[in-house]
Amino acid sequence: MRRFAHNLAATAAIAGVAGYLLAAAAHGAAAGERIALVAAKFTFSQPEIRLKKGRPVTIALTSPDFMHGFSVPDFNVRADVVPGKAVEVTFTPDRSGRFAFLCDNFCGEGHDHMSGFLIVTDD
Repeated sequence: MRRFAHNLAATAAIAGVAGYLLAAAAHGAAAGERIALVAAKFTFSQPEIRLKKGRPVTIALTSPDFMHGFSVPDFNVRADVVPGKAVEVTFTPDRSGRFAFLCDNFCGEGHDHMSGFLIVTDD
């Protein structure tokens, strides 16, 4: 009886660890990629961001100086980036290609040049 209880406890422990690993793997797959992006007069910290088609991405945006906007019209993504606050946008690129992102809140004389590109690949 004692041996049965020991085997049962060991089996439960193994099942618990396996369940944890499966849940962690599923969470990692669902979470996708995370990218930090700073919007500051008149530029983004990364003018080009490479992504994979079908893989979720979260872009964590901050601004040190002004209320900027972040817009990716081709993927219907938009957020206001308020100084001192972090904002996140999560989406899954559903097609490959080169897609513009831009600041859509006027931020001064160099505003027209505040943009970048998402490069989405199939692999």
